[in-house]
Amino acid sequence: MIYIIDLGSQYTMLIARRIRELGVYSEIVEPSISVTDFNGCDGIILSGGPSSVYEKEIELDRRLLGLNKPVLGICLGMQLMAQLLGGKVSAGKR
Repeated sequence: MIYIIDLGSQYTMLIARRIRELGVYSEIVEPSISVTDFNGCDGIILSGGPSSVYEKEIELDRRLLGLNKPVLGICLGMQLMAQLLGGKVSAGKR
């Protein structure tokens, strides 16, 4: 089972459908879901979203990244992972 954390992307449903087409069950969840609810999943996808990590506050428990499960961040999801792990996300010059 793959959990897809919905960060506001217009493609979240498409991501879930593609995962299911591969024969893997996927479930879309809110960022406020408890870390303990991830015990039964095999992987996590952080969807994209319409903003940057600095434009709005996104509540995501950092412990999610320490569950020893693969995590794929797409766009905003990758920015959020970098920030939670101590990296710096900044705007490009162009």
